[in-house]
Formats: sequence, C-alpha cells, structure tokens
Amino acid sequence: MEGGESSVQIIKNAPSVLKADIWTHYGFYELKGKSELDKSHAVFKVCHTKIKYLGGNTTNLRNHLSRFHCEKLTPATKKTAEPAQRRIDEALSTFPPNSEKAKKITQSVAAFIAKDLRPYSVVENTGFRHLLKTLEPRYKLPSCSHFTENVIPALYNGTKAQVMASMIQAKRVAITCDAWTSVATESYLTVTAHYISEDWQFLSHVLQTRAVYESHTGAHVAELLSRVVEEWQLSDKDVVLVTDNASNMIVAAEFGKFPHVKCFAHTLNLASQRALKVATLSRLLGRVRRISTFFHRSTTANHYLKEKQKCLGLKNHKLITDVATRWNSAYDMVERFLEQQPAICATLLSPEVRKGQSDLCTLNETDVSNAEDAVSALKPMKDATTLMSEESNPTVSLIAPIIAQLFQDMTGTIGDSPMIHAIKNAIKTDLLKSGGEIGDLQRSD
Repeated sequence: MEGGESSVQIIKNAPSVLKADIWTHYGFYELKGKSELDKSHAVFKVCHTKIKYLGGNTTNLRNHLSRFHCEKLTPATKKTAEPAQRRIDEALSTFPPNSEKAKKITQSVAAFIAKDLRPYSVVENTGFRHLLKTLEPRYKLPSCSHFTENVIPALYNGTKAQVMASMIQAKRVAITCDAWTSVATESYLTVTAHYISEDWQFLSHVLQTRAVYESHTGAHVAELLSRVVEEWQLSDKDVVLVTDNASNMIVAAEFGKFPHVKCFAHTLNLASQRALKVATLSRLLGRVRRISTFFHRSTTANHYLKEKQKCLGLKNHKLITDVATRWNSAYDMVERFLEQQPAICATLLSPEVRKGQSDLCTLNETDVSNAEDAVSALKPMKDATTLMSEESNPTVSLIAPIIAQLFQDMTGTIGDSPMIHAIKNAIKTDLLKSGGEIGDLQRSD
C-alpha cells in the first residue's frame, strides 16, 4: 500500500464495467497530463490510500476496507471481505522470557498460586494452560520447577521485605500463635503479627506457617517463637503473645518472657463447654443429637420433614448436629430443634417414618421445656462468642465490658430452674478463674 500523493488530485469513479460492490468505496486518479485513468492503483475515497490493483482481483481492496474502515462495510461486502491477516512475526513469535509483558504475566500467575493457595502443579494442568493460551497466544508458560525455584521465592522475599518495612515503623507488635494438625496428621505452627500503622490502620500479617516435627512442649514452642521475633526484627517492639489456654502455650510465654494474653474467645468456649457438661443438659443434648443424626441418616425421614415444614409453614431448614470442639454448635442444634419441633414431632409420628424403626427417640414436654431454658440461659454466651468472632479488629478493651455483662447475666435469680441455676453457676465459676488475669492485664496495658 502507498499513501495518496496529492490532496488536490480528484478521485474519479471506477468505470461502470467494474460492477463489484467494493467499487462504491474506490476510484482512480487520472494519469498526469492525460484524460485516462491510472488503473494501476485504486484509491480509497475516504483516506485517499492508494492500493495496487491487479486487474480483476479485489482482495487487497477488501482487506483494507475490513481492517481500517469496518464501519463502511455493507452486508454484501461483509460476506466477501476476508479477515484481517496478522503479520507473520505476530502469528509465529512468542514473548521473550525477559520481556516486560511476559514478566508481568508470570508474576500474575505466581500471585494466583500464592493468594489462592494453589499447588505448583496447576501450571501443568491442561485447562489452565489452555486458558492462558487463549488470553495471550504469544506467552509461553514457564515450567513448574521455574515457579518453585525462582518466581515464588522471589515473590516471598519481596513481600517479606515490604512487611518488615511496615512493621519496623510500629511501636508495639502483638503476635498470635496456634498449633494445629492437618488432615494428613502433620503438625504445624502458625504465627500472625498485629499492629497499628503510622496512619492508624490496624494491620495483620501471617508471618509463617512452619511444620513442627518435635514435641509441642512449652520450651520448644518458646524457642520457635523467639526465632520468629529475631527473624522479623521484632525484638525492640515489646511483643505481646496471644494464644489459647493450652498449658504448653502458657509455659511458652513464661519461657520466652512474653507478656501473655489468653484468647478470650477460647475462654468463652471453655466456660460454655463446662456448662454443657451439666448432667441434665448433657442428657438433653444426647437426645437432641440422636434425633438430628437420625434425620441426617434417613432419606425418608428427611423427605417427610420437608413435607411437614411446608404444611406447618415453617422455614425449610435442615437440623443441625453439634461439633465437640465448638460449644456454640450445641446451642445452634438445640435452637434449630425448637424452631422445627412441630415438624419433627409430626414426622416422627408418621407411619411411613416409624415403619421398621423400633427405637425412635422423641422428647417429652419436660425435655422441650428444658431445651427452652438451656437456650435462654446460654444466649448471653452465644452473643458474646458471636461478637468476638465477628469483630474484624478485636482489642483487649472489649473484654472488660463483655465479661462484666456476663457476670451480671450469669447471676442466679429466684425464678431459675435447677438446670438454669447449674448452667449459670458453671459458667460464672469458670469465668471467675480468668477474671483476675484479665483485670491485671488491662491495668498493666
């Protein structure tokens, strides 16, 4: 293609013998000094671009129209216009590995692996490779080992430097520590840092999750925590340690000489767990758990429960079975049972469900009354647990007012039933053990 030679030249319409629809957009210049048309080049009437015309072949003309003036395409020309052809170097080349575009995509893949906790092998998955190939055909995805040995370590080091630069500005840092076991029965210790930045933003960073092969003794945990403090240059930050109430964590705080704060949510859980062991309530929970388990196990019972819920105008909620490590799941189980009690009773009495079942467990009026009393007595603990769990930036200042309110709520009244009195007494006794420690902590803070 060649540009128009002169803006003063007049484009003459193509001769009438050229009947193709494309000629509505093209014409010819006249030969200089002659009245004849220069048919060696067709001229586009809008941009005055000259395109070599090979008598009878309009492919180049149509390609120019399609690539640069697609808004001029008519239904007729659309059918015959060929798609714009990519340059050979665009079609065949790939980004050099050190090009800015390739580096940016590689970094994005590394961030995807890190942020979404994906395995390194994701870069070898057919679907993932197909996705990247569709998004950018010229990008060549590096091997799994390249991410393992180079990209992810570089991303970690860069992120670590940013976190350390941020934490070094803080005057004081708190670290939370928890030991846990994976589904593969491998033991880990996770340490998280919390601090307030110079612009008064509450920031948190997971510093490390490290495999622990040795025994979780207090001395060994203290050694691991000391290494973390040294590695992240926190020795001058008056580090405060927050852990659960496990004895080894208490010993670790003493060995490491860390000011220690026991997790208040865990304290609430322990006090509530003690209440769940009250004999009357424990037996009640066993009966409710048995009913809930039956409905989860029996497809017939579950089907008829849904039918009864519709008939009685109750919400289509599944029954809940509690989990031993979370006290509030027991509360939720009883609360859901009371909500669905009419539908449950109707279902358990139906012949279709009782057929072949000789030991169906049901609750009498006393059990239902006790369940209502239990929910009422445990409601303050449920609210406190929810508040501590939902708070995005929990601080030690929340503890005193919450525990003061709980002491008031757990004080017995004349109208309390024996079970309510036992529940309140169990919770209050357990909270009193930590009340003194909490008061000392807040006074020193």
